[in-house]
Amino acid sequence: MSERIAATNRKARHEYQIEERLEAGIALTGTEVKSVRRGSVNLQDGFALVRNGEVFLLNVYIAPYQEGNRYNPDPLRKRKLLLRKPEIYRLQSKVKEKGYTLVPLRIYFKNGWAKVELALAKGLTRYDRREKIKKRESDRELRRVMKTT
Repeated sequence: MSERIAATNRKARHEYQIEERLEAGIALTGTEVKSVRRGSVNLQDGFALVRNGEVFLLNVYIAPYQEGNRYNPDPLRKRKLLLRKPEIYRLQSKVKEKGYTLVPLRIYFKNGWAKVELALAKGLTRYDRREKIKKRESDRELRRVMKTT
């Protein structure tokens, strides 16, 4: 299977504790697909919501295609994600729990189809983030000391 990554959300790994990942198709228009293939996507503030048994991707910026016409869609429009009903119901029940959210980790092409990797994640507090940074720095220091000896 050929996979080509168009955009990643590196910030999500720092701000959330990722519990589960899943792959979803994404409904795009023709010019949006061309723009995504160019990598003109920003996932930083993106999130997904479950509404009326459907999942939508919000706040994901896909730049208008330069060679497109006047019918280019709104860059921040909500886009429907393609998932099976049991997956949607399971996600909906998880998101209702306190603190859980759906965050896009990356948009990529798999066998020619645009896909989005969603993460069921829990937001980290400032304290948790600081602890994570301290642990990472102490591990780095330990590796450096072990390497020199």
